[in-house]
Amino acid sequence: MAWRSSVLRARDQHRRLVPRNGLSLRGSFSTAPSSSPAADARPQLPRFDYVPKPYKGPSGDEILEKRKKFLGPSLFYYYQKPLNIVEGKMQYLFDENGKRYLDAFAGIVTVSCGHCHPEVLNAIVEQSKLLQHATTIYLHHAIADFAEALASKMPGNLKVVYFVNSGSEANELAMLMARLYSGNLEMISLRNAYHGGSSGTIGLTALNTWKYSIPQGEIHHVVNPDPYHGIFGSDASIYAKDVQDHIDYGTSGKVAGFIAETIQGVGGAVELAPGYLKLVYDMVSKAGGLCIADEVQTGFGRTGSHYWGFETQGVIPDIVTMAKGIGNGLPLGAVVTTPEIASVMAQKIQFNTFGGNPVCSAGGHAVLRVIDKEKRQEHCADVGSHLTARLRDLQERYDIIGDVRGRGLMLGIELVTDRKEKTPAKAETAVLFEKLRELGVLVGKGGLHGNVFRIKPPMCFNKDDADFLVDAFDYALSKL
Repeated sequence: MAWRSSVLRARDQHRRLVPRNGLSLRGSFSTAPSSSPAADARPQLPRFDYVPKPYKGPSGDEILEKRKKFLGPSLFYYYQKPLNIVEGKMQYLFDENGKRYLDAFAGIVTVSCGHCHPEVLNAIVEQSKLLQHATTIYLHHAIADFAEALASKMPGNLKVVYFVNSGSEANELAMLMARLYSGNLEMISLRNAYHGGSSGTIGLTALNTWKYSIPQGEIHHVVNPDPYHGIFGSDASIYAKDVQDHIDYGTSGKVAGFIAETIQGVGGAVELAPGYLKLVYDMVSKAGGLCIADEVQTGFGRTGSHYWGFETQGVIPDIVTMAKGIGNGLPLGAVVTTPEIASVMAQKIQFNTFGGNPVCSAGGHAVLRVIDKEKRQEHCADVGSHLTARLRDLQERYDIIGDVRGRGLMLGIELVTDRKEKTPAKAETAVLFEKLRELGVLVGKGGLHGNVFRIKPPMCFNKDDADFLVDAFDYALSKL
C-alpha cells in the first residue's frame, strides 16, 4: 500500500538508530534497548468488569458504504480500516466484534465523566420522560438551575450564561459580544489556534488544514507563545510585544477583542508561555477590547491544577466559552460573561432554539455534580502527574519523542525525526497510530503536521490505564 511504502522509505532514511547514551542525535531516533520489558511481552488491557451487549447491527463495511453515499465527502475517519464503535462504558469503547479499547481521546476531548456515566445517563433519561424540548419562550427549571450551578464555578463577576449547541457557536457569540460591546471590529487570535469551523470562527482559527478560502473579517494572528517551537522559548514578554505591535501598526489602535485557548487542543496540546495572558489581557484592555478564554477543551478540571485553564495563567477573562466536556457528549455549549457585557445583546433579539434544552440542561447539570462528587479535578492532577512522569521516562529512551507537554489529562507527545531541528515524524506517527489501535489504545492526533499524539481521555481514566497506555506506546516504539 502507498502509506506503507512511504513509511518504509522514511524508516530507511533514518536507519541510524542509537541508544540514549549521550551520543549525538545526528537526526536519528533510537529504539528501545533489547532488555526493555516492552520488547518481551505484548501489554494487556487492565481488568474491567463489564461485558458488552452482543452487536446485531450492520457491519462497519456496510456503514462505510452508506456513509460514502449519503454523507458529505469532507468527513474523515481515523485508521486504515475505520472502527465501528458500538458501545462505550466509562473510559472504554467496544467495536462490533466486542473488542475493548482504552479511549485516550474521549470522543475528541468531549466525554468528561466517562462513557454512559450512570448519573449523567439517569438525568438525561428522567428528563426525557417528562419533557424533551421547550425553548426559552417558556419557563423551565432545568436551564435556570444549570445556569446557576455553572455561574457558581466562575471567578469574578462572570455570572451571566448563554447556552448554545457547540464550541463554534459559543465562539461566534463571544466574538459578536466583543464587537458590539467595544464598538470595534478587529479581533486578535494566536497562530496555531483552533476556535471552530463555522464561517466566522474559521477566521479566528489559524491552521491551514481547517481553513477555506473565504472572507475572514478583521482578524489578526499573532506569534504563538509556544515554549517548544517558538523562537523566543518561554519568554512571554517578547511574544506579548508582538500583540502590541499588531495593535500599534495593524489596527486603528482600538480592537474588539483577543481570544486564546490556554492549552491549544487541535494545535497539538501546546501550553502558552507562563505569564503570557496577563500581559496580553492588559494590552487588549487598554486598546478597548475584551479578552475571551476558549475553555472548550481545557475546562471542568481537566488540567488538574485548576478548574479552568485560564486560571493557570492567573487571569480573569471578560468572556469564557465552553463546550465538549460540559455535556459529556451532549450537543451543548455555553458563553459566560458579566452582566454589563451581556446587556449589549438586549439591543436586538438573541435567541437559540436548542440552547438550554431541558434534556441538555439536566445532563450538563449532572456533569457538574459528578465532577465534584468524584473529585475529578484532583484525580486529573494525580493521574496526569503519574502519566507525564512515565512518558518523560520514555522520552529519555526514545529520541523520536521530541516533547511531552500539557497538564492533568490534557497531554501531547510530539514525535520528531531530529530533536535539534524538531522535524515532524509524520510517517512514523502514522505507523505508531495504527499499532496503538492494534494494541487496544485509541489516541488523537494534532498539530499542523499531525505528528502530535493527543492524550485527553475521559476523566475517570486511572493509573492502571496510564501504565497500560505507556507500556503500549513503549511496545509499539520498540517495534518501529
